[in-house]
Amino acid sequence: MQNTPNPSPIDRKTWMVIAALAVTGQIAWAVENTWFNTFIFDTITKDPRPIAFMVAASAIVATLTTLFIGNLSDRTRSRWGRRKPFIVAGYFFWGLMTIIFPMAAWAKTAQLAVILVVLFDCVMTFFGSTANDAAFNAWTADLTPSGERGKVEGVLNLSLFIAQILSMTAAGLLIEKLGYFVFFYALGGIVMLVGLLAGTQVRETSPNAETPVTSAKKEAFFKLAYLNEHRQLFTLFLVIMLAAIGMNVAFPYLIIYLENYIGVSKGQFAIIGGAIMVVSGALAIPFGILADRWNKKALLFLAIVVSALGAALLSFMRGILPLALAGILWQGFYVAVSIASVAWMKELLPADARGKFLGFRMIFWILIPMVIGPAIGSALIRRFGIPATLSGEAGFIPVPIIFQVSAALSLLALIPTLLLKPEGASQRVQGDEER
Repeated sequence: MQNTPNPSPIDRKTWMVIAALAVTGQIAWAVENTWFNTFIFDTITKDPRPIAFMVAASAIVATLTTLFIGNLSDRTRSRWGRRKPFIVAGYFFWGLMTIIFPMAAWAKTAQLAVILVVLFDCVMTFFGSTANDAAFNAWTADLTPSGERGKVEGVLNLSLFIAQILSMTAAGLLIEKLGYFVFFYALGGIVMLVGLLAGTQVRETSPNAETPVTSAKKEAFFKLAYLNEHRQLFTLFLVIMLAAIGMNVAFPYLIIYLENYIGVSKGQFAIIGGAIMVVSGALAIPFGILADRWNKKALLFLAIVVSALGAALLSFMRGILPLALAGILWQGFYVAVSIASVAWMKELLPADARGKFLGFRMIFWILIPMVIGPAIGSALIRRFGIPATLSGEAGFIPVPIIFQVSAALSLLALIPTLLLKPEGASQRVQGDEER
């Protein structure tokens, strides 16, 4: 296995570029994960199946895109850089498709509108995954020294929660006062602008590296031998997958549940969502430092249990403060799951194929969870939900059971967590295999 020199410490300008691209990209993803779903429920149909189908379709597109573009960026050698062309172009068209997305509601029938929102979301996801999941994530892995992995993951997760604070608080208020269209237009414009300004400042770490002999298309395919060669890495992928399946049973329907079952307005949701995101974001850096200094396996175990407890408690809460406190446990400790697993994962990624294995991660982190999780949630809502209609279209309002099932499924992630070897031992095994 080819090894690369440990990168130099990250300078201030690069930290600013990382933060700008991370926050902007995460705002776009947060909006897709929440307000795209409520847009369908509020303007097109109350049926939960189109939401589950859209989430699953975009997950498939995100995974395939990351697999291929991650490989392609591993092998790209150009005067513009290795990852930079994908970041700049990806962010620009990502923003453009965000602007186009709400126009699906202009369709004459609900059926056509559903087809269009799924299509537009998939195209948007292609560019978003090109820019963020494939190129940006591989770039941060390229430039980060080993001793700063946890810090970088803490900053990236802090950026995630800053983005979610902005998307949940500002979005709810903007949509309530100005409507979905103004919000999507403004967001798309910001993504395009930041992508152009910050993306062009990306500093590549190995612009003169030798071009690989094998093609990106050939190397994108998964090989069974990888399971044996990288056992620890794929066990970690299983942890990520099971925790994410549990999360996706309930999360796509969270705002719909709060608005239509609990009776929370979009403005009140801004308070609940803001509190959850502020506290969760404040925990990101401490969790990142803890991931560097403490036992990652123990942190994963603890975080999975507490996050599942938060999801279960959320199903019983009714007031704004209790909902916020339960949500903090649910989301805040899911941050710890993410930070510990991703920081550990980036230590285990093969140095000469980070883009490819980040693509494989998408199968476990995005594809499987976002196909299975929302489908389970949709089935529960259709079985136990409260009947509702929109423009003659029948549907259902989500009910608390989705959070209880979410908690139970999340706890399954404890099984592969127990199978993980201590961090130091896993790195020694990997080093032996590379030699």
